Amino acid sequence: MSADLRREKQPSTYSRKDNVVHVFVTGGTGHTGSYIIPELIAAGHEVTGLARSDTAAAALSALGVTVRRGDIEDLDGLKEAAANSDGVIHVAHRQDLLPSGGIDAVAAAELPIMLAYGEALAGTGKPLVAAGSIGSPGYLGRPATEEDPALPGGDEHTGTLRVRNIVETTVIGLAEQGVRSSIVRIANIAHSVTDQAGFLMQLIALAKEKGVVGYPGDGANLWNAVHARDLASVFRLALEESPAGSNWHAVGDGAVPLRELAEAIGSRLDLPAVSIPADVLMVPGYFGFLASIVTQSYPASNLITRQSLGWEPTQPGLLASLDNGHYFPAI
Repeated sequence: MSADLRREKQPSTYSRKDNVVHVFVTGGTGHTGSYIIPELIAAGHEVTGLARSDTAAAALSALGVTVRRGDIEDLDGLKEAAANSDGVIHVAHRQDLLPSGGIDAVAAAELPIMLAYGEALAGTGKPLVAAGSIGSPGYLGRPATEEDPALPGGDEHTGTLRVRNIVETTVIGLAEQGVRSSIVRIANIAHSVTDQAGFLMQLIALAKEKGVVGYPGDGANLWNAVHARDLASVFRLALEESPAGSNWHAVGDGAVPLRELAEAIGSRLDLPAVSIPADVLMVPGYFGFLASIVTQSYPASNLITRQSLGWEPTQPGLLASLDNGHYFPAI
């Protein structure tokens, strides 16, 4: 285990839920999945992980799981794996669709996957826990809660938010078919010592490229964040404890002003944090394709998740993670 990983608190040992012993996990080698698997094993679960490549298979084996070769395009294979398990955690995505169809295509490809799981698990009462997104269904004037709709509704093929809505509501709807389905809505920023391509890494790279750390307008818009290890514990608890048809918020920091984050990054890079006015926000301005994202405000609550699942974040918060030696390694 690396020194960086030792800096983070390791997963505790939990009592196994006897009715969920063998778990099928997709996306197990990604940023989120690579924390979920150790969390499950520490809790006494047996895990089978889906591997598309030899590299992924080796990584999963190193984590101590049984490897199933295949990919998420093989719906029959997913149904078989789900049927042979006591529960499913799905965090994989069709990243290969990004160049041609963008995030809309990635999200839309999840719908037949969720329907396949539903077919395999219908009437069993087995858990299906899928990854979702935290976003505001309009301007609420308050933090989004687990009881709020997934995201704006509408045509499933028009706009990323609507595509996500269709996927998440489909998963929740599987509860009516006898599946103990739930969605873990992942915070906008997931951080850890293994983060390679998350939003925080993008902001840091952008600052290095531009020579300043930008924030939109007055920077008062709020972002939510979670440590990947805390996120993993929400997935485990949802698998073990969640009632059917539930949404959960994997949120550690519920409302970090973007200006505060920019200033924290700037102090570590010795770069100024500067306001980016509206007329230069968009492509090819400072933020480029991120402009439509960074201008939004996403405050979110985790109260229901904490009260219902008994979850408490234990890992460093967003700003504290900036000093974990990963985001700004010593030269």
